[in-house]
Amino acid sequence: MARSTFFYHIKQKQDKHEEVCKKITDIYARNKGRYGYRRICIELRSQGICINHKTVARLMQEMSLQAKRKVRHYRSYKGQIGKTAPNVLERDFSATGPNQKWATDVSQVNIKDRKCYLSTILDLWNGEIVSFTISDSPNLKMVTEMLKKAFGNKANYAGLIMHSDQGWHYQHKEYQNMLQERGIVQSMSRKGNCLDNSMMENFFGLMKNELLYVNSFDDIKCFKKELEEYISYYNNK
Repeated sequence: MARSTFFYHIKQKQDKHEEVCKKITDIYARNKGRYGYRRICIELRSQGICINHKTVARLMQEMSLQAKRKVRHYRSYKGQIGKTAPNVLERDFSATGPNQKWATDVSQVNIKDRKCYLSTILDLWNGEIVSFTISDSPNLKMVTEMLKKAFGNKANYAGLIMHSDQGWHYQHKEYQNMLQERGIVQSMSRKGNCLDNSMMENFFGLMKNELLYVNSFDDIKCFKKELEEYISYYNNK
């Protein structure tokens, strides 16, 4: 192939993706760097652009727009310190309305050389975050305060299923009493089976990839402020 022909094809290829690259950059910026290639691909397709997710990933990599990914896990399981509940949910994550099925979990967040813990409730009906708290330590108060915020002034949640893993918080008598007083059915994942609570795992993974790993936070206070904004964005996007 002639040298001129080779560079002609290279230029044609670059021109072909020039407009798409502009749209990718715009979507990425509008969402504050929270969107990875899969969500940007969905957004492009919603705009009528037929494109493969692998192409989007490659273009983002060429433009240095890919988010960093890290994996850190907090394990709240400390053996059986109280009463465990059966797996009532049984991976049926569907719901026909709000306040039928909630999922909850705790995740560790590292801000520079400090650790904090995020406790969250998610409504399986629409994936919305119902309530959350942040604490410097994974204590019981963090979880009970989260429940109080979720319950508000409503006294009766009869029939609502609250699903969690077998972490020590959820085996604690105080936590279980707060559920029983409102007619809530407690459900727990099988031991060591994170897929039984995959909706919560998915949220934490998404939040970390879209907020935590693409930003630099000076302290936990700054992270908390941005987290509140992110959850509002997540619930309404």
